[in-house]
Amino acid sequence: MTEPAPGTDATAVLPSLRDTVARHGLDARKSLGQHFLLDQSICARVAGQAGDLAGRHVVEVGPGPGGLTRALVESAAAHVTAIELDRRAIAALAELQAARPGRLTVIEGDALRVDAAAITEAPRVVVSNLPYNVGTALLVHWLEEAERWESLTLMFQQEVAARIVAAPDTEGYGRLSVLSQWRCEARMVLTLPPGAFSPPPKVWSAVVHLRPRAQQPEPALAAAMGRLTAAAFGQRRKMLRGSLKSLGQAEALLEGAGIEPTRRAETLSVAEFEILARALLARGNG
Repeated sequence: MTEPAPGTDATAVLPSLRDTVARHGLDARKSLGQHFLLDQSICARVAGQAGDLAGRHVVEVGPGPGGLTRALVESAAAHVTAIELDRRAIAALAELQAARPGRLTVIEGDALRVDAAAITEAPRVVVSNLPYNVGTALLVHWLEEAERWESLTLMFQQEVAARIVAAPDTEGYGRLSVLSQWRCEARMVLTLPPGAFSPPPKVWSAVVHLRPRAQQPEPALAAAMGRLTAAAFGQRRKMLRGSLKSLGQAEALLEGAGIEPTRRAETLSVAEFEILARALLARGNG
């Protein structure tokens, strides 16, 4: 059983997460990318990676039976909003809502279609054990509106997390690395073995903490960076003069930015990509 945190309904004792899963028939579904965290001590560790949540409005995507949700609700957060696509989980989350009145809002829907920032108050943060099948898409979406978030604390497959924080000229460095590090300060803060989840995935998982930079690019520059990185890493084994050919006058673009046309995308720093993006925008092809 989970005892209520101070300041909550002292008469409401929540059933164990395993009991909740059994009663609501919440077998994890591969089609939804589900791997549940059922150990409350681990859930508390994950929530703790977000830092001080006092006064923050937290968004969680894919709460499932509500393990991480419980840890967030019982934190100092001002409020928690959980977005869940799986109808089976809605009833389980309703029990948590009833036990901790006023602490949790549950929205049934596809997080890729829900404007989470519009339905929550600032300062707002995201803390989520993301469904494996939509984690990258959600991150890219949140990066595009990074100025609306104070921080993002997100769990991915470890391989994806490593790509987000990868340094130039390393195996994992790619488009996701550039877009993430251009918009945010990104750190891998926690790794978890397959056995921490039910059912265990085939790979390790990792939590990445992203804090948006104070200065965010204007939309036109962001669009130019999107086109540039898509072209550069779309054919990453080619020299830049070849991979950027679709942008037109690639060699002139590179030479104007002071970048050797014979280099490859994975050798460029984030700062060099920004120089190129600005040059592309100035040329009127952003």
